[in-house]
Amino acid sequence: MNPMNVEQARFNMVEQQIRPWEVLDAAVLDLLYVVRREEFVPAAYRELAFSDMEIPLSANAGPGERMLQPKIEARILQELAVHKSDKVLEVGTGSGYLTALLAHRARAVVSVEINPAIKQVGEKNLASQGFDNITLELGDAAKGWAKGAPYDVIVLTGSTPVLPQSLLDQLQPDGRLFAIVGDAPVMQARLVTRTAPGVFQTTGLFETCIAPLTNAAQPARFAF
Repeated sequence: MNPMNVEQARFNMVEQQIRPWEVLDAAVLDLLYVVRREEFVPAAYRELAFSDMEIPLSANAGPGERMLQPKIEARILQELAVHKSDKVLEVGTGSGYLTALLAHRARAVVSVEINPAIKQVGEKNLASQGFDNITLELGDAAKGWAKGAPYDVIVLTGSTPVLPQSLLDQLQPDGRLFAIVGDAPVMQARLVTRTAPGVFQTTGLFETCIAPLTNAAQPARFAF
């Protein structure tokens, strides 16, 4: 893809996929031109960097080893309204693209990846970007990451059948959490805001379906 075609494809992604998906925050849209999505996509899939699809992170990637659709990444960024004073927890580093978008807007990002091979992918992609406010960790943060808690913003990049209280408890006052909650085929993207100690307000954003986080919290099963 030559440079002119790349910029046209980026423009088309923003104008034809992202803006029609109710992403109208100018700062978010501008950032999509600053952080170059193609640099986070495996070479074999670079032609698809701006497509409305989940891109595999490797040739034999599993269902949960894919980049989110661009419109979902942009919508996450808009709904969380990340501030320069915010400390962010990202559960699932993946390619590092959403990590980079968050890092541009936040004071600090702690990104936790459970798969060592994918953590290496994210590290490699982010190394060339020159960030000094990202900490990458290897581990399981599906139910929270106490090491850096509390956080102003928490983002889950995989779905979870239920939202564990342990994650909510790691939010600062006025903290926001984005999660896609439920089971296939229909899940709901939610924004949860901590409005007071132990009090949380949930807003349903849109319906979608993505692969679950490894070790995602499961609903209690009643035995009869």
